[in-house]
Amino acid sequence: MNTKFSTCALIACMATSLLVDCVRAQEDVPVAATLEELQELVAKVVEENDVPAVGIALVDGAGPVWIDAIGKADLENDADADAGSMFRIGSTSKIFVSLAVLKLVEEGSLSLDAKVADLAPDIEYQNPWEDTDPVRVVHLLEHTTGWDDIHLPEFAHNVDPPVSLKEALDFHPHSRSSRWKPGSRMSYCNAGPAVAAYIVQSITGVEFEDYVRQTFFVAMGMETMTYRISPAYEDKGVTLYANGNQPQPYWHISTRPTGSINASPRDMARLLQFFINRGVVTGQPLISADSLARMERVESTTAARAGQVAGYGLSNYSSSHKSWMYRAHNGGVLGGLTDFAYLPEAGRGYVVMINSDDFSSLFEIVDLVRNFQTRDLELPAGATAQEVTDEHREIEGVYYPINSRQQVGYFLDRVLGAHKLGFVDDTLQVAPMLGNEADTYVPVSTTLYASEETGVTALAAVEDPLAGPVVHIGNLVLKPASRLLIYGQLAIAALWGLVIVTSLLYFLVWGVRRLRKKIPAGPVIGIRLWPLLASASVVGVVMLFSVAMSDPFLRLGVPSVYSVTIMLLTVLFAFFAALGVTVAVEARRVPMNRWNYWHSTVSSCTHLVVAAYLLWFGVIGLMTWT
Repeated sequence: MNTKFSTCALIACMATSLLVDCVRAQEDVPVAATLEELQELVAKVVEENDVPAVGIALVDGAGPVWIDAIGKADLENDADADAGSMFRIGSTSKIFVSLAVLKLVEEGSLSLDAKVADLAPDIEYQNPWEDTDPVRVVHLLEHTTGWDDIHLPEFAHNVDPPVSLKEALDFHPHSRSSRWKPGSRMSYCNAGPAVAAYIVQSITGVEFEDYVRQTFFVAMGMETMTYRISPAYEDKGVTLYANGNQPQPYWHISTRPTGSINASPRDMARLLQFFINRGVVTGQPLISADSLARMERVESTTAARAGQVAGYGLSNYSSSHKSWMYRAHNGGVLGGLTDFAYLPEAGRGYVVMINSDDFSSLFEIVDLVRNFQTRDLELPAGATAQEVTDEHREIEGVYYPINSRQQVGYFLDRVLGAHKLGFVDDTLQVAPMLGNEADTYVPVSTTLYASEETGVTALAAVEDPLAGPVVHIGNLVLKPASRLLIYGQLAIAALWGLVIVTSLLYFLVWGVRRLRKKIPAGPVIGIRLWPLLASASVVGVVMLFSVAMSDPFLRLGVPSVYSVTIMLLTVLFAFFAALGVTVAVEARRVPMNRWNYWHSTVSSCTHLVVAAYLLWFGVIGLMTWT
C-alpha cells in the first residue's frame, strides 16, 4: 500500500514528515565477499538497530541462494521468524495487478489502450479531457491518470470483515479526478491499480483475488501467499511494529489488490525466480517474456514517448545501485516494509521484508544485499555523450515540481521541492535547492540525458500539453520558473520560520513585563499578541500532526480531537494573521518602542502573506477526513 514508502502525502506534508528516499552513503556499506559474511552483516543490522525480524530471499538463475528470516516474528511471545513466516508486502502486491492485466492482454480479452470508461462504466472518476485524452488501462498501471493518491479516509477504511473491491472503490471516489491530461505526467496513485483489478474481475467473472490465486499463486507454488487473513497467516503471520516497536493491529486494506498481500520469504523467492526465468515456471511459460519486458518499460508519459527509459512501468520501476539498474517495487504498511528487486540481465534478485517501520535499517540491509549481488558483475557500459552546445544550455535554470502525489501537498512541494539545473563542464548537475547532493547527467541528444552513473536515459526536456516546457527526471516533473519566484518563496519560508521562533521567544520577555505591569493594556499588547497567537497556531498544527502520526487513520482519517483541532487552528492562524495586520495599521502612531512595533508588524505581515498562500492552495480550513 506504500503508506510509509510514501505515506499519505497529506500527513507527510503537514507534519513535516515528508517521505523522501533515504540518502544512503553506499560507499560506506561493506561489500560481503561470501554469503556467510553477508548473513553476519544482516544479522548485525537486525541486532544493533533493534529490528524485530527480517525476511530475506536471494535467488539467481540456478535457483535459491539464501531464503531465511532473522529475528522475532512476535516479540511478546518470543517467537522466532523463519523462511515460512508471513510478512505484509504492501505495494509490492501491485505486481500481480499488472501480471493479471498482461495475462488477459495475451489472451486477447483486454488491451492496455482500452478506455476505462468503456470497461468499467460503473466506476466513478473525473477527467476534464476525457473526449480527447481518455483514461486508459495503461494509465492505471503506470500511474499517469493524473489522479490524487487515495485520500486519508480511503487509507483509514479498515473494516472487518473486509468490503468487496467495488464497495471500496465506491466509498470515496473524490480522489479520482485528473489534474492534468492522462498520459502526460506520472504521479503515484493507489486507486489506479485497484480500478485495473476491478476491470480484471469484470472480464473474468471471478473475484480478483481468486483469479490471481488460481492463475499465479498456485502455478508458482506459492502455497501460503494470500490477500486476507488465512489459517496460514494466523499461524505464521509476523506481528508488525511501529513507533518504537509498538505492535500494530491487522489492517484490512479496502483496496486489497493495491497492497494487501501476506507472503513468506519462501513465497517471494518463487516470485523472484519467475521474473528471472522470464515468466517460465516448471518449464512452462506462465506469461511471455515480451509481456515481462513490457512490464519493465514505461511508455505512457510524455517523456517516455520522447525516449526516456528510467521510470515506472507496469507496477515495475527502475532502481539504480551504483552503475547497475534493478527492476523493482517496494511497499509498506504501518509496521511493515518490503523491497523487491532483480537484475534481468544478470539473473539475480532479492526481497527484503521487515516487520518494522525503520526505513534506515531496511535500506542498510538492501545496500548490503545489492553490494553482494553486484560484487563480481562487469560494470555496464556508460552512455555515449554528445558535446554540450548552447542548445543544451537552455535547460539551465531553477524549477519546481508540478506532479505532487496529492494536490493538497502541492503548496509545500513547489517551495521545498525546488531544483536547480546547470552544467559543470560537460555534465548537467541536478540538485535540490535545499540539499547538497547533485545527480549528474550527460546529453545523448538535444533533449535527452543519461545518468552519468548508470548510462540509462533518465532525463528528458519535453513539452507538457498544459504546462509547456518541462523536464522529467525519472518520475519527477519540473517546471521552469524565475529565480525571483523560487528564491522569493524560499526567502519568505525562511522569514516565516524566523518569525515563528522569535515571536515565541519574544513572548518570554514582554509576557513577563506585562505581568509586572511594565507594559500597558490596549494596542501595545494587541500588536504583540496577534502574531504570537498566529505562531502558536502553526506550532499547534505541526505538533498535532506529529502526535497523530502514531495512529494516523483513527486520528486524522475521521473527525477526531486531532483532525478537528487542526482544521480550527488553520482557520485561527489566518484570522490572527489578518487581525495582526489590522491592529498594526491602527496602532502605527501609538507611542511604543519602534523596534517592538516593527518586529510585530513584520511578523503579522509575513503571517498574512503565508496565510493567503495557504488559502489559495486549500490548506486553511483543512479537513483531513474528507
